[in-house]
Amino acid sequence: MPRIARFLAVTAVAALVLSPVLAEARPGGNASSGSRGSRTDSAPPTTNTAPNAARPMDRTMTEPSRPGAAATAPAAAAAGAARPAAAGGNFFQRNPLLGGLLAGGLIGAMLGGGFFSGLGSMAGMLGFLLQIALIGGLVFLLVSLLRRRNPAQAQASAQVPAMAGMPRSMAPETGGMTSGGGAVSAPVVAITAADQQAFGEALLAVNRAWSAGDTTTLARITTPEMTQYFRDDYAALAARGWKNETADVRLESGDVAEAWNEGARDYCTVAMRFSLVDVTRSLADGAVVEGHPSNRQMVTELWTFVRVQGGLWQVSAIQQNG
Repeated sequence: MPRIARFLAVTAVAALVLSPVLAEARPGGNASSGSRGSRTDSAPPTTNTAPNAARPMDRTMTEPSRPGAAATAPAAAAAGAARPAAAGGNFFQRNPLLGGLLAGGLIGAMLGGGFFSGLGSMAGMLGFLLQIALIGGLVFLLVSLLRRRNPAQAQASAQVPAMAGMPRSMAPETGGMTSGGGAVSAPVVAITAADQQAFGEALLAVNRAWSAGDTTTLARITTPEMTQYFRDDYAALAARGWKNETADVRLESGDVAEAWNEGARDYCTVAMRFSLVDVTRSLADGAVVEGHPSNRQMVTELWTFVRVQGGLWQVSAIQQNG
């Protein structure tokens, strides 16, 4: 038994040190990481820049047990809110008095009399009227509650995420972003030229901070969750005696996959195709372990940004395309 344990330990150490599991260890580690609010488990729509479905999250702090019907609930709410109030509910909700009469008759029948046995005496009449009042009151309360919910449902349906166009107004050094492919409807979150600029600059800023090991800047421009993943990746590289750097990052093209609102938070997922030099070196002697110091790579990723109450955009997720 001790021999087997030693063998497993040596194998684990060898795998840790020798296997190139962090190939293309640019920011995000060639993994899908982070959170997209209620859409974390849903793939962003494909776009012209990212025609393949995004890889599901390999790392996320979002609880997987959140309601799975969140993506379909807005559509259902929209359908319910579109119905006129008079047509809502079932037959008895629309006709509470008739429902009360029928219910009273059924109660009388179940108590041993005929359907209209409850009308045979003054006491029976009073009991029957009391039944009508109770049942009618309950039905009225139920209808009132349902109608009170309709405005909230209508507001939720107005938050169905839609693709937001991005005109070609990015600065030359960050390339240009256009609207994503697919049907276009009224956007919940309007993506402005300033937003576009912020997305392109974030791509460059994250790579600069990553290469410099600048966790302070990363903590400012990314969510705490993403900052922690960057720290984890730094630790994994250091455990192998490696350091990764990216250089000469150029945004070649980009478009918006979706932009939506969740309460105080706005989200925008952007497909970005960019080229860069990605190289991993040994900390001991600077020898190249992965990548190439001069050859450029082309990468397509989907970056999700979040802002709270109109504040600054932060990177909340990086997903691989396909």
